[in-house]
Parts: sequence; structure tokens; C-alpha cells
Amino acid sequence: MRLSVSPLMPAALAGVVVALSLWTAPAWAEPPAKELFGAVTRPADLPSRVLGFYAKGCLAGAEALPADGPAWQVMRPSRNRAWGHPALIAFLEKFARNAPRTNGWPGILVGDIAQPRGGPMKTGHASHQIGLDADVWLTPMPPRVLSSQEREDIAAADMVRDDKLDVSTNWTKGQHALIKAAAQQPQVERIFVNAAIKKALCREATGDRSWLRRVRPMYGHNWHMHIRMACPAGETDCQSQDPVPPGEGCGKELDYWFSDAVLHPRPGGKPKPPMEMSALPQACRAVLKAP
Repeated sequence: MRLSVSPLMPAALAGVVVALSLWTAPAWAEPPAKELFGAVTRPADLPSRVLGFYAKGCLAGAEALPADGPAWQVMRPSRNRAWGHPALIAFLEKFARNAPRTNGWPGILVGDIAQPRGGPMKTGHASHQIGLDADVWLTPMPPRVLSSQEREDIAAADMVRDDKLDVSTNWTKGQHALIKAAAQQPQVERIFVNAAIKKALCREATGDRSWLRRVRPMYGHNWHMHIRMACPAGETDCQSQDPVPPGEGCGKELDYWFSDAVLHPRPGGKPKPPMEMSALPQACRAVLKAP
């Protein structure tokens, strides 16, 4: 079967046709799931529904975070990854509006959330597949509207020293306050940051430190915090992550992340094969085919 895209076809439908044209090859030649989901430019016209796990799933009825808000701006818009579950979008908008009171910033810069229908991405992430993950830059939003080109070109400030053992001079109380504010929200499951950032948070936190357990060290994440929202109420097809371990996650628990094996990994190792549609929930096929 061969599908063609008419120049008169609406862009939203054209994206679906491209994805389906990739999909109609023989089963043995089915493209990786990231190619199929990456070809679709609009969300599925279905009720909002999370299907699967953060790193193995998809999203129906996604909602886009507007490119500009009273206290946020979406970065790297050409990636078309500002889509999420409505609960996450509402959370981000409220969180951004509180930023000026949280740390004095004009607002936040938002990076990748998810693709229009979730699913695996061609580049950059293993998770971000079900619309419940969002990258928030640790660079303050400037007090002006950035141009489209600036949003593509501006580099985020690196919060980690070159030796990876501690935070850089870019780290301030503002970043600390922003991460703490996110970690204290009840709907947040975890926040991933570089181990050097976690180390700084452990060193600087005072008073109630219970929020620290939600902040988890992770490879990379030098320039942003990765907010992971818990499965929203009623989302029975959303697979929850194992509970966060008890304790603050400071001290000896951080030692592994500063070991030579982590700081200076040896090259090699065969890359994992790309995820196929068969690895995702069956309902993701319907999400991909929906108008």
C-alpha cells in the first residue's frame, strides 16, 4: 500500500499520513517506534489518556503548553515537544506563575515535554513518552520575549563544574529555590538533576529537608531539572514508578555518582536496538492512527 500527501492536505492530517505510510511496510520492515511518533505533528483527536510507562508508552489527547505565558517561554520550538497531559500543562503554568515569588525570576524557560502523541523520540530522551515529564531550564527567563531564533540558539547555563565534582559559578540560591519549590509539590513524583546539583542541595538545605528525597541524581542534567509528575487520578493505564527510596539521598548514597566509573566511563558497549511498536501498549497503535 502506498500513501501520498497532497499539497492541499491540512498539515495535521499530513503528519498522520506520513506516519501511516511508514507503518504500512511489511511487519518485518516496520520502522522503529521513534520514527512513527516523530513523524506526527499534531495530537490524537481523542480524550486525554496516558498509556504505559514514562519510558515505554504514548499519550492521547495531548495539550500544548503555549509558547509564551505570563511567566514562561518555550525553548527549542522547532522540536515540537511542548505537548503534555493536561494535568502537567496546568502544573507548569501554575508553577511558572509562582516563580517570581519563589526566587525572584521573571519566569521559567521550558524545554522538552513530549511529542504530540508521546512515544519514543528520535533524539535526546529515553523517557518523556507519556506527557508527564518536563525539562525546566535552570537559566532564568529574561525579562523580554525571546525571538524564535533566540529560542533555538541560546545555550542554557551549565550548573556543573568541568571536573563534575560540584556545581559551577552559575549556581545560585535562585536555582536552589526553584528545585525545592518543584520538589515540594504533591503531584511531583521525582526530579532528576546532575549529581553535583544534588550534592549542592544536600549541602545547602536547611529546616525541613524532606523534599530532598524526591530529587534524584541522574547522568547529564547539568543545565535543567527534569520534573516527573505522578500518574494523575483516574489514569488507570498509566504505570507508576517504584516509590522513591526513604531518606534524603545525601551522603554515602551519592558516592556512586562521583566514582571514576561514572565520571570517566569507558567507551564501548553495543547500543540498544531502537524500540519497536510491539514494545508499547497495544492501544498506542490506535493513538498513532487516530486523526
